[in-house]
Amino acid sequence: MRILYGVQGTGHGHITRARVVLPVLREIAEVDVLISGYNFHMDLDGEIRYKVRGISLTYDSNGSVDFLETALQLKPLTFLRDLNALPTNDYDFVVNDFEPVTAWAAQQAGIPCVAISHQAAFASPNAPRPLRKSLVAEGVLKHFAPFTEALGSHYKRYDEFIEPPIIRQKIKDLLPTDGDHVTVYLPAFNHQFLSEIFQQNLEIEWHIFAPGCERAYKKNNVWVRPVGKDTFLRSIEDCHGVVSSTGFETTSETMFLGKKLLTIPIKNQYEQLCNAAALEPMGACIAHSIDKNFKQTVSDWLKNGKPLSVEEITDENELVSKIINKGLQREAEIAA
Repeated sequence: MRILYGVQGTGHGHITRARVVLPVLREIAEVDVLISGYNFHMDLDGEIRYKVRGISLTYDSNGSVDFLETALQLKPLTFLRDLNALPTNDYDFVVNDFEPVTAWAAQQAGIPCVAISHQAAFASPNAPRPLRKSLVAEGVLKHFAPFTEALGSHYKRYDEFIEPPIIRQKIKDLLPTDGDHVTVYLPAFNHQFLSEIFQQNLEIEWHIFAPGCERAYKKNNVWVRPVGKDTFLRSIEDCHGVVSSTGFETTSETMFLGKKLLTIPIKNQYEQLCNAAALEPMGACIAHSIDKNFKQTVSDWLKNGKPLSVEEITDENELVSKIINKGLQREAEIAA
């Protein structure tokens, strides 16, 4: 059995999920990996057969999607060339984590595509949405990486095809304690801006992890560090709470570790607004901007915020069995 695994390189969650799923999938099948994107900072373990440009969102330094820059970075001819160059018919089916090249190549070739992304969960009307739904954003979620079958990932089983969060082993191995600092991961903001903001709250020490930081530095009660696997894990293991954007993976890991969560959805990022709508009734504090009231919001959260939890997590062996069954079942239906 040959499987083409497409993973979106932009975003912590897609690659983290691949690191969990791929080793198990490779025990059962011959798997070639395609990764797309041009602004990712994490690598996958093992061989990557194809690297293509794909489509990525671009962010400004103020916590917002930069639509103009995103549009300027689009290369439709390159996308079509990469799509047509893929030997998609050499594979039994595609496993897809919100990766557009393999998804559209599978559709063009008429072979099954099993989506395992968080975004695939929004194929269900039961997945939480913000009060103001965006028809444009809903269209992007539906058509960006089309699929024939789905095993979407979300905080809860909102539908029969939705699985609970996939938690990487390094997070499972941590022994969390309630420490005297807060871990901050807000990659869409400039780290110098964040340093000035969090120095206003002197109640606790802050550990800011920033992709744009090259050397660690400290100002008053704020540490700013480059994003590093081990330093981030040590920080989140014994932190008092987490301040993060509202990406699925980091918020899921925060709840798994039983930490309190203050989350700031990236502006113009509809998926994160949907996540916020799901997280708020679960006890997370949602701040939609860093404004004049943010200092008080942080103080109130430090004083009154409650530790969160997840009801269950995904067993990767069971998930891979479901992936194989869905892919082969749809392949048989197409062949018939």
